Amino acid sequence: MIKHTPVLLKEAVELLNCKKGGVYIDCTVGAGGHAERILELSSPDGVIIGIDQDEEILKIAEERLKRFGERTRLVHGNFSDIKDVMKNENVDGILFDLGVSSYQLEDKERGFSFMSDAPLDMRMDKKTKITAADIINRSSERELSEIIFKYGEERFAKRIASFIVRERERKPIATTLQLSDIIMKAIPARFHAQKIHLATRTFQALRIAVNRELEILEKSLLDAVDILKPEGRMCVISFHSLEDRIVKRTFQRLEKGCICPPKIPVCQCGIKPSIKIITKKPVAPAEMEIKANPRARSAKLRAAEKLLTV
Repeated sequence: MIKHTPVLLKEAVELLNCKKGGVYIDCTVGAGGHAERILELSSPDGVIIGIDQDEEILKIAEERLKRFGERTRLVHGNFSDIKDVMKNENVDGILFDLGVSSYQLEDKERGFSFMSDAPLDMRMDKKTKITAADIINRSSERELSEIIFKYGEERFAKRIASFIVRERERKPIATTLQLSDIIMKAIPARFHAQKIHLATRTFQALRIAVNRELEILEKSLLDAVDILKPEGRMCVISFHSLEDRIVKRTFQRLEKGCICPPKIPVCQCGIKPSIKIITKKPVAPAEMEIKANPRARSAKLRAAEKLLTV
């Protein structure tokens, strides 16, 4: 079994308020770290539905969770299909862990990391047709620049896109180290002394684009609230500002309800608040956790509870 350290484990399960006999969804079950603890806390008859679009990692989760028997149900799919998976059955709690798993990062052939040479893939679901190499080699310079800037918040997006286009005219860009080298050359030398690797933001942007991560997030959060039982809770762990911003704004909108202009004295839209935000500020990992698991350093956890009457 691979080494797997679930991020913000204690905090997430506490905020989920797990109870005996509860039904929970882990929307990105990964290697099963969070799911395992949820099952322990909801014993003897609590149930977890674990969704993941990576078939390989589902096999690892299955092995980890097999001791719970029929209390575990694993589904190959995307969390955007949460309503179809549950067939509109209501649940007690839902967890989203939006990070890339250690398994995916450490599997060289998946192409998520710039630390070793591998094909430029980055697909979480191998049945997805578009790879990172396709985006790098087929997109226009403008499209590349927009992807890198929008999803990676990279200040040198235009320059990196220009270098990529110039290099691919010589030969296709096919590997992670090939792309990483191009990025290193594109970013001026005076900016090379940074805490994070210079390729981090571009690789993040490509991963998000390949897997359409931000496109599906807001709708998935709304669908999740719909299938929560009253007083059921939802926790979302995000790893970069774009994800966290979507979670924060979606929660705020659902807590506020009414969308009428402030000048209108009586609500005309009829939209009522549907959740109560539990975490007014995001929960961050403790220093001890970051020291033990550096990948946790950028994690943020937000939680909300569905109101009794919606």
